[in-house]
Amino acid sequence: MDTRPSGEPEGLALFPSCYNRRAMSVQTTPHKPRGRTSALRRDAAARKLRELFRRLRGAYGPQRWWPAETPFEVIVGAILTQAAAWTNVERAIGRLKAEGMLSPRAIREAPRDRLASVIRSAGYFNAKAAKLQAVCRHLGERYGDSLERLFDQDVAALRAELLGLYGVGEETADSIILYAAGKPSFVIDAYTRRILARVGVRPREESYAAHQALFMERLPPSAPLFNEYHALLVRHGKDACVKSRPRCAGCCLADICRHARRARSPGRT
Repeated sequence: MDTRPSGEPEGLALFPSCYNRRAMSVQTTPHKPRGRTSALRRDAAARKLRELFRRLRGAYGPQRWWPAETPFEVIVGAILTQAAAWTNVERAIGRLKAEGMLSPRAIREAPRDRLASVIRSAGYFNAKAAKLQAVCRHLGERYGDSLERLFDQDVAALRAELLGLYGVGEETADSIILYAAGKPSFVIDAYTRRILARVGVRPREESYAAHQALFMERLPPSAPLFNEYHALLVRHGKDACVKSRPRCAGCCLADICRHARRARSPGRT
């Protein structure tokens, strides 16, 4: 099946086109808030996250991510994309398909060096071959290669199980949960952290969990919504909000972005 969502993501009615833009000027984390101040800042962060989504959606349109034909292909891609450009991951997945190796059993039973050679374009191919085989062994031994059985548990239990597997960290686990299992668990990556920092939405600490809580505690728990939002952040992070020399001219977030304001300041080029 094609895992890409179709139609409008559930929950978009909560992000109206007309929005109170005064909330965009509220600083969300200058100090540790308490009591009513905490609630106000929490609401400001929620409004800002909704406005970010509205603007990104308007600028880029539906993303329909993850580009895969099956949930298992999503799992493979989530592992291969660790520290790799997606174009190189696509090449590796294409090789797996061409070699008839894109299945749990084929990956599990393949000689390690053969599998590493096939996925070489994704980088760190020896390590990633070991990770893929570890996940596929677990899937076979515990679930008879049935992803339906693996995914038939709540998000917390599924996440804990995935994190217990060799080579699966938080971002990879959440990618599998969101894009393969279709369950609401927001994915945090470098693009998301960078964009949030530049528009002034900062979590209570710099951990993965704190960044994830910004979204999970302020948006409706909708997998299609999380899917689309994360995909839009990745698109913006690649197309405009790059790490060095971001393309601020014409950016849909320029008027609320601290980096863009500094770039426009007198004396800066």
